[in-house]
Amino acid sequence: MSVVMPTFEQAAFIGRALDSLRAQDYPDWEAVIVDDGSQDATCATLAPWLSDARVRYLRFERNGGLGRAINAGLDAARGELVAYLPSDDVFYRDHLAQLVACLERAPDAVLAYAGVRHHYNRTAPGVIPGACLQPVQCLHRRTALRWRERAEIESDDLDRLFWSALREAGPFVALGAVTCEWVDHPGQRHKRMREPSGGINPFRQYYRVTEPLRFHSTMGNAIDEARLYGEAGAPGEAEPRRAAALPGAARRSLKIVLCGELAYNADRVLALEALGHTLYGLWMGEPYWYNTVGPLPFGRVEDLPRQGWREALARIEPDLIYAQLNWQAVPFAHEVLLHTPDIPFVWHFKEGPFICLEKGTWPLLADLMRLADGCIYSTPEMREWFAGALPGLPAGRPEHVLDGDLPRRAWFGQARSPLLSAATGQVHTVVPGRPIGLHPPTVAELARRGIHLHFYGDFTQGQWLEWIAKARALAPEHLHLHANVDQDRWVEEFSRYDAGWLHVFHSKNGGEIRRADWDDLNYPARTATLAAAGLPMIQLDNRGAIVAAQALAEELGIGLFFEDIDDLARQLHDGARMAALRERVWQVRERFCFDTHAPGLVDYFERVLARFNDPGRAPARMPAPVPVRVPPGRRPR
Repeated sequence: MSVVMPTFEQAAFIGRALDSLRAQDYPDWEAVIVDDGSQDATCATLAPWLSDARVRYLRFERNGGLGRAINAGLDAARGELVAYLPSDDVFYRDHLAQLVACLERAPDAVLAYAGVRHHYNRTAPGVIPGACLQPVQCLHRRTALRWRERAEIESDDLDRLFWSALREAGPFVALGAVTCEWVDHPGQRHKRMREPSGGINPFRQYYRVTEPLRFHSTMGNAIDEARLYGEAGAPGEAEPRRAAALPGAARRSLKIVLCGELAYNADRVLALEALGHTLYGLWMGEPYWYNTVGPLPFGRVEDLPRQGWREALARIEPDLIYAQLNWQAVPFAHEVLLHTPDIPFVWHFKEGPFICLEKGTWPLLADLMRLADGCIYSTPEMREWFAGALPGLPAGRPEHVLDGDLPRRAWFGQARSPLLSAATGQVHTVVPGRPIGLHPPTVAELARRGIHLHFYGDFTQGQWLEWIAKARALAPEHLHLHANVDQDRWVEEFSRYDAGWLHVFHSKNGGEIRRADWDDLNYPARTATLAAAGLPMIQLDNRGAIVAAQALAEELGIGLFFEDIDDLARQLHDGARMAALRERVWQVRERFCFDTHAPGLVDYFERVLARFNDPGRAPARMPAPVPVRVPPGRRPR
């Protein structure tokens, strides 16, 4: 019997797991521990266990993924039977003996699996409801089959990684008795993978993954970074462009520290590299699934350590810190702001001030808005709102307006597809993401007027199941569901439609900025997606109110504003007008890519630097106070 134990930074668990193995009634086992790049106390914790000749320890210098770790254990295994004991799980005393006996009773079976205790005190006689077989439950005969590794896919779906392939070799048989525990805790691998608590960004940061991922969790869209960044945008792609850009460039090359997180379309920073600038990453910890942090799977962004980041900044001597973007980054950006008074600091904020109020981080956000050497607002309306919310913002400080989620130009390059309406004779509209404001009765109203709604995003659809059921019952032929579409297919896929939906809402601000809410101030992230494909943007007409998305669409002539569904239907069925409107969006669509704005952003950085280095300027920030250390047993006066 070979017991394979993959482990990564679980020093607090691993002794418990090994003790449960040593206590087994079945004595004829060996343990193959595969340490997948741990930097905690795993090695020291294991030292006493390695005196047991049955325990072998293999270690990789850097994390390569669950599949590689298990396969290394399988390659080293000498037993005819293979069991698994992840280092945070537990065997009960009779676990191995019972599984061996189960396999002996079923000579045609390739795998036996036990019942399991899970989520503290719940039990399952076999597969945990809503989950797949967990390794701790399983014992299988020796096989030449191997687990799928990171280069092929990262997933929490273990059927996809191994069990389905093994099942083709023969049946699985259930023991029916609970003989092990799948230990529930926040650091479990599947929790780091599944949106919304996990996702690709928390996974990448925790496991320190530097290469592009093929990533598909059971709660989230499939993401193929290897395809997106394997050629264009991959590490090394920016170097020849930088060399070509510098000789004829009038501006100097800047050292820019990207601080916080980059949210959506993070590969936009390649445009800064292409202009000849050197980028570093100083990332917030514990990101949400949409908070993009390093290591980045593209470009040449050098990550700075979270521990000792001030010493790292002193080493590289950056020209400025460019901190961003959403409310989750506020505490860390604030910490960096207070501890870097000698480095120009630019704060770029998007979503959202109202969440900071709710979460209690408004004082930190207020400091960032007041003390930063430069401020970038995501919309002009956001700038106006902050002027009222924080009176007395620094006069004369350079300010800038730029949407923080703009994609790079590379995704705008495909040719348009033929319109679906040309083939069907009916109007086809698209909503990439949540159908905000499109209630099921509204979908039915659209259907009665020959207007189809195509809803994209398989993960999002899983969160809108009740909405889908109701809308399909009312409009079964006019609601269409599609999987998520990566950036490199935006134009090809979405240009088939006549128009696309932004958020549908009635503004209540009546033209007073203090009454504005997030819907009023925001440019939805899908705005650039629709613009890339040349789609007019459908919005409820909120004339007389302050609405950022409507103001932008009116300025550029790309909006389709409606008062009611009859009004919208008349406009959508006006073929000549819609063709002209789509052509207008196509003409101005590069306004919605980051590359267009990157030179202006760098010019803005230069203005901030010039003001910061002005000898007559009063310092905006003072060095953070050094905590007073009080000797034990004494109280400060």
